[in-house]
Amino acid sequence: MPNSTSTAQFLLLALADRQELQLLHLCLFLGISLAALLCNDLILSTVACDHHLHIPRDFFLLHLSLTDLGCICTTIPKAMHNSLWDTRDSSSMGFVAQVFLLIFFFGAEYFLIIIVCYDRYVAICKPLHYGTLLGSRTCAHMAAAAWATGFLKALLRSANTFSLPLCQSSALSQFFCEIPHIKLSCSQSDYLRELGLLG
Repeated sequence: MPNSTSTAQFLLLALADRQELQLLHLCLFLGISLAALLCNDLILSTVACDHHLHIPRDFFLLHLSLTDLGCICTTIPKAMHNSLWDTRDSSSMGFVAQVFLLIFFFGAEYFLIIIVCYDRYVAICKPLHYGTLLGSRTCAHMAAAAWATGFLKALLRSANTFSLPLCQSSALSQFFCEIPHIKLSCSQSDYLRELGLLG
């Protein structure tokens, strides 16, 4: 197989073959993303403005809304652009940036959900110690750790995926940029590097 270490662009799968269906997908994406943006903005403004909601549960809910906004703003605009202009290509730097941001926001969300589970555990099983175990400083440290862990995970996964030489076609059978379906590498060490990263 020929070895090609970089590609100028990636080709994404089209949502539909006909322009009418692509415009329908655009309207559907626009409606769903506007509803999600409105709901998350309401959560953010309500938690920020109401002083009665400055408890750990709502603090973490605010951070979960931020990660949700990040995931929406990372994938939906490019998908809407592709549907509106009937394009499929994505530059390699844009592809890498979208993969990095998506993994970053999903990773942070994953660890924030774990923290919310711990918060609920403490609230139910140790209600008398709730204030001491989950003070404002502890909550800030836990949220910062979740964001930092998401960033580290995104950095490692992106670096691992895009540092390998690519030898297959740059046409991908997916609608937006994400790592799980990218199997373009011709390196024999790809599998071992992925296992090492997961370990």
